[in-house]
Amino acid sequence: MATVTTDLEHAPAREVVAYALGRFHPRLTMACSFQKEESVLVHMLTEIEPGARIFTIDTGVLFPETLQTWKQFEHRFGVNVEVVDATSPGAAWSVSRCCGEAKVDALGRALTGVEAWITGVRREQAPTRSSSAKLERDERRGIWKVNPLADWTDKDLWRYIHEHDLPYHPLHDRGYASIGCAPCTQPGDGREGRWAGQEKVECGIHVEPPS
Repeated sequence: MATVTTDLEHAPAREVVAYALGRFHPRLTMACSFQKEESVLVHMLTEIEPGARIFTIDTGVLFPETLQTWKQFEHRFGVNVEVVDATSPGAAWSVSRCCGEAKVDALGRALTGVEAWITGVRREQAPTRSSSAKLERDERRGIWKVNPLADWTDKDLWRYIHEHDLPYHPLHDRGYASIGCAPCTQPGDGREGRWAGQEKVECGIHVEPPS
């Protein structure tokens, strides 16, 4: 069983990614929503291990620009992104169904059989994420959660993206700091554009939903 260490907590993101691959691959997967965090992480991940597993959750209501970025990722990084279906055939889309049921259930399927998953969670994103460690136990699912970019800022992300000429989601250039499903995402700093007009700040993937 892996152990959280002070050395890892202060390690650069690439070293955290390398540690995760060395410790958990091939029973390791990465969640990808094609945002700026994933531009950085997919680049790091595939440089170290081209065969690393990457998945995305498709709710059926993603922005067209997200689908465009998805194709760019596959072309640039040579990855085959695994698709986990979170659509609701025959049922009307709703915030509750997407985030409270379908999306979280899809994540559970994506993480079946793995020992750890990599995420783009950063402490700067929201108060709900401010205490995220670079390696922490996902007690809810009984696996490890790796957050290599936990201490990165937006400036760190953009510096890396431009230094490596990486593809990134075009909606970031239009004021969308965080990008989810089209029906409930608007421009805004941090995660304030997610579920705009609601008190909701997390879909339940990274934070236990309220009972």
